[in-house]
Amino acid sequence: MTTPVTAAPRPAGLPDTIRHWIGGALVGSADGGTFDVADPVSNVPYARAAAGGPADIDRAVSAARAAFGAWADLSNRDRADVLVRVADGIEARHEQLAEFESFDSGLPIRQARGQAHRAAENFRYFADVIVALGEESFRQGREQFSYVVRSPVGVAGLITPWNTPFMLESWKLAPALAAGCTVVLKPAEWTPLSASLWPGILAGAGVPAGVVNIVHGTGDHAGQALVDHAGVPLISFTGSTDTGRHIIRSSAQHLKTTSMELGGKSPVVVFADADLDAALDSVLFGVFSLNGERCTAGSRVLVERPVYDEFARRLAERAARIRVGPPSDPATEVGALVHPEHYARVLDYVELGREEGRLLAGGGRPAHLTEGNYLQPTVFADVSREARIFQEEIFGPVVALAPFGTETEAVELANATPYGLAAYVWTTDLTRAHRIAHAVESGMVWVNSHNVRDLRTPFGGVKASGVGREGGSHSIGFYTETKIVHIALATPRTPRFGTEGTL
Repeated sequence: MTTPVTAAPRPAGLPDTIRHWIGGALVGSADGGTFDVADPVSNVPYARAAAGGPADIDRAVSAARAAFGAWADLSNRDRADVLVRVADGIEARHEQLAEFESFDSGLPIRQARGQAHRAAENFRYFADVIVALGEESFRQGREQFSYVVRSPVGVAGLITPWNTPFMLESWKLAPALAAGCTVVLKPAEWTPLSASLWPGILAGAGVPAGVVNIVHGTGDHAGQALVDHAGVPLISFTGSTDTGRHIIRSSAQHLKTTSMELGGKSPVVVFADADLDAALDSVLFGVFSLNGERCTAGSRVLVERPVYDEFARRLAERAARIRVGPPSDPATEVGALVHPEHYARVLDYVELGREEGRLLAGGGRPAHLTEGNYLQPTVFADVSREARIFQEEIFGPVVALAPFGTETEAVELANATPYGLAAYVWTTDLTRAHRIAHAVESGMVWVNSHNVRDLRTPFGGVKASGVGREGGSHSIGFYTETKIVHIALATPRTPRFGTEGTL
């Protein structure tokens, strides 16, 4: 007898079809292609999405180019006013947005609500940035005055991931629009639902038709067409390191400007003098929130030997008590992983971890959840630096622990992977905190804190974790070109070639 599939609660207003948004109109694919979209609790399709390809990308780029001049010519204040109205529109739909996000991605609903508010804040923040941002000027005595002119690059190609999709779309859309660019957005094909809310939000805020265009589809079809299009001079991508490498290679043909926020295997370094209670809270939240599907997750926990056994024991005890359940349940702390393919990949790492480490917690499906992409928070101890679960990004609720003896060993272990996105340091020794923060190879370091981000700060990694920085004025710099204009204030003293006594 077949056990019936348990369906996830369907949010109100769930569409049957998710279409592209091109030139201010909802449209299907040029070739009529579609693909199924399923929720991660039942893994049963709930909608069909338009499957974009080169013809759809070309239509979207044409619409974006046609809208570019008028949008770029607006004053910074006028564009900022539009962005503030977008933020208002997001907040007005925050509950529906959170329900869509949770249903589509498996993110616990109470965490999805936080993502909705963060998306609105991204638009408010970049509205403030573009109004306050000045341009440089330089005076060379009484002879010359020089000033910088900043202008939008043109059509920005944005390719976003499936984890916290709406918030990460806002993270790219807001600065691109603030800078005066028009946009073609390619959302992740596994989680396109919340992107279906953008047309209503943007149109309601007065964003002109064609300024933002959305083309759904797979990365190797719609995404590749966007990267290859000669009319898109800039690509911002968040996703896997392998895909990022491929995009950079493809972008080289047209010498495109690229920003790549890629994978991570971030270390958490815990010294014996640290506030262990605070460090424990931070580690648990950092690796198990968002279902562990976050690039900055502290998935390698390095603990000084005098407190290693105690910390590992307490971490495992707490992990075993984390509430795993339906994403729609407000009590749920870890929901369902996004897609069966990804779920299978994470489970493969768990099986590998049984060989490479000592399993302290989790390692399988919760007994009360017989269907859906669920995994207990999983803790492995005594993991060597050569282990794959120590070296490779798992992107799920799985953490690897290893001991260290000296500060030098801690830094060596922290740097012993190809990645370098984030790092976390726990110690009450301030001078040591500075030493470790400077020595760790990562784009971002938090000392005695989890991932608390200030939107003014640069975001990005080193090594295999990415190329470039976004955030604050760095984002505006990415979406604009700078030109230096030199003005003579007096007759220049130019050597007179072709006359006697030139030199």
